[in-house]
Amino acid sequence: MNNFSKNNNSKKNSDKDSRKSKNKNNYKSKNFQEVRFKSNKNTSYERNDFKKRDEFKVNEYNYLESKEKSKKILNQSKRKFPSNNSNKGNYPENSPKNFQTNTNVKNFDDWIWGKHSVFAALNNKRPINRIWCTSDIFSSEKFFLLFKDLKSKGVLIEEVSWSRLSQLTSGAVHQGVALQTASSQTLSLDKLIDSSKSKFKNPIFVVLDGITDPHNLGAIIRSAEAFDCKGIIIPQRRSAGLTGTVAKVAAGALEHIPVSRVVNLNRAIDELKKNGFLILGLSGDGQIPISEFDQKAPIVIVVGAESKGISLLTQKKCDYLLRIPLKGKTSSLNASVAAAISFCYLSKN
Repeated sequence: MNNFSKNNNSKKNSDKDSRKSKNKNNYKSKNFQEVRFKSNKNTSYERNDFKKRDEFKVNEYNYLESKEKSKKILNQSKRKFPSNNSNKGNYPENSPKNFQTNTNVKNFDDWIWGKHSVFAALNNKRPINRIWCTSDIFSSEKFFLLFKDLKSKGVLIEEVSWSRLSQLTSGAVHQGVALQTASSQTLSLDKLIDSSKSKFKNPIFVVLDGITDPHNLGAIIRSAEAFDCKGIIIPQRRSAGLTGTVAKVAAGALEHIPVSRVVNLNRAIDELKKNGFLILGLSGDGQIPISEFDQKAPIVIVVGAESKGISLLTQKKCDYLLRIPLKGKTSSLNASVAAAISFCYLSKN
């Protein structure tokens, strides 16, 4: 009995030991499998990373290669089609190609800037078209009296900021003042009236209301001189000045006809009326055809801009509004053409 119990106990112990070992082995195997799974997972991630890196390198290489190819193609096209600079000598100076490139450059041939240069030009009594200055220069003792005298003679003096003046002069060292010279000296209205009435019986004057295009102004001056008009009157503002472009279009006529630049156009018309001048306005709505007007007297022909025509206030000051009869479908004429036709008709009287 004792032996049997001993054997049973030993069997039980051995069974327990075997179970424990089995459990231990199972636990180890499970842990091993988990570690193996994790390692497989990490290796798969690493493989994916390597794949992505390889793909990125391939894409980068393809991109660089395509960029080099495009550069080669561009270089070949440049060789086949040379730039404008290389063929510059093949174009004549007056070709439209050169004209287009040169128009962007501002012409400063008739400009003067800097305190000393401007002061010398004003003291030498050079004809002035326009002056730009800062408020400090305008109110200074050196320039104030000169500017006041010029303003009374019809020269447009504009007070601007320092930055605006730098913009106008394309960044030049202007010292706060700049001017544009005129191609001809202007007369005061009183002198123009006195000189014309003493020399001529029925002089013709031309008043320009709002002609801002220098080409139109030059063409009108040329026609006025050709039809023996005795003077041109232009306002200080809302008018083109007597610039180099105007002189060129006028083709020398500016040297033979006096020009008066007035501060206020309507006051100038009142002054002309006091001196016995008839004021004739050119208008598409005029009641009298220009061919039917036959009064003999000193006359003033008022020409307005193409788009707006003569201003309403100036129209009220006119003694007669004349129209040029048109037979075609075109409803209006260029300002310089209309002026030339009126000079032709009215100079006969």
